[in-house]
Amino acid sequence: MKSLRLTSGMLLAFILAMGSLLAPVAHAATRDAASSGELNGAQRAALYAIAAQTWRFFDADLDPNTHLPLDNIGFNGAPARGAYTSPTNIGVYFWSVVAGEDLGFISHKQALQRANATLSEVEKLSKWQGFLFSWYDTGTGHRISGPGGSDQEGQPVQGAFISTVDNGWYATGLILVRQAFPELAQRATALFDAMDFGIFYDNGDQSTNITAGQMYGGYNADQGPATFHYGMLNAETRIAAYIGIGTHKMPGDVWWRTWRTLPADFTWQGQPPQGSNETYTDPQSGKPFTIFEGHYSSNNINFVPSWGGSMFEGLMNNLIIPETTWGKHSFGLNDQRYAQAQIAYAKQTLHYPVWGLSPASTPDDTGNYLAYGAHALASNSNCCPYDETAVTPHASFLALKVAPQDAFKNLEELLVRYPSLYGPYGFYDAVNPTTGTVGHRYLVLDETMIIAALDNALRGEKMQQHFMQDPVIAAARPYLEGERFSI
Repeated sequence: MKSLRLTSGMLLAFILAMGSLLAPVAHAATRDAASSGELNGAQRAALYAIAAQTWRFFDADLDPNTHLPLDNIGFNGAPARGAYTSPTNIGVYFWSVVAGEDLGFISHKQALQRANATLSEVEKLSKWQGFLFSWYDTGTGHRISGPGGSDQEGQPVQGAFISTVDNGWYATGLILVRQAFPELAQRATALFDAMDFGIFYDNGDQSTNITAGQMYGGYNADQGPATFHYGMLNAETRIAAYIGIGTHKMPGDVWWRTWRTLPADFTWQGQPPQGSNETYTDPQSGKPFTIFEGHYSSNNINFVPSWGGSMFEGLMNNLIIPETTWGKHSFGLNDQRYAQAQIAYAKQTLHYPVWGLSPASTPDDTGNYLAYGAHALASNSNCCPYDETAVTPHASFLALKVAPQDAFKNLEELLVRYPSLYGPYGFYDAVNPTTGTVGHRYLVLDETMIIAALDNALRGEKMQQHFMQDPVIAAARPYLEGERFSI
């Protein structure tokens, strides 16, 4: 399809033509204009229209029996209703409620009612030592074996997997509830305090064990930790390190023992890391740590890689952790470089007209899900690289903070080239940039990343502001401020 230049005014007109909006509060789109970054008024109006359309999803996505968020909703032959949910889905759903209030789509009273209803169900969910299991049926609230799997409520929990990262995102929802809704703070804190993130920390001998001091990927209930570790710090999994350090359940060692790049003798990694050794003093313990500040380079851009090269890995944390503010020489800078490197890779290396490689629905209506990422940004690219055949709109929204004009232009290009990518709840989840085929699904995780990113972009980093007031999140500040990446 021949590319047409779509202006921000045309973008707004296109979105408005897709259907009536939610009668949004008109002045919400212009609040905090001075602190919104580089977006101009017309661009902000267009993004606000997208936010209003996206908000519709969260009305449709809740199961009326439990007030738990469905994993996904599908159209055009895609599976219509993913009636299961996860700890991540539950945690980030609370973000969407707060963003809805921030953006003026619901009142504080309505937001409180929604948060209370879901929190009440979460209090009833079966747990292990305060942690949520991997999957629940949204119709019954029962623990299940997996999406569409068997009911396991009341069965022995021994060996059931407790995910480190999923419970990290669940924990962020509880932190946000206690910050945004004082009326619910005591209950949210009780749920939060019931979890000891220290069980995910490998406290082995760091002088002899290369992975000691890192996080296990999970814990097998009543048995012991998982057999794999989270080795890369630039991944969505670092949310659990933020929580562990902030609750003092993990020592600051986890920050320094988790790698910026894989060790140089891991010859199967994407490219030989560049950089040098640097010594830091841990802000909490005062212990010295000498680490290799390493980086990769792609299209003449230096960056700290992730595991699979996806935008989700690099930028999801920045939705709620003010990395760009606190980590100007560490993750704040890397979030910018990482986004720039992925944009360059998609356009210059893959020769795609659009960018945004991140885990998403497959660009068809099978209901499948796949990890997508830029191979050059991946640590493991010689081992098992992510796929590169789909672009997801949520990646552009993740980049709004660090590359606002690039992100907005990419959204324009997605709409003009693939108009069927926009549906009743805003952008569908994925498109094949070569064939134009679309995955007509909405995932609660991806829709929440979109609405949270728009809350930050249109309301002066409002989502980040909610979190940075909490002492658990504030504990990250000296780690982000004190480090200097080699990029």
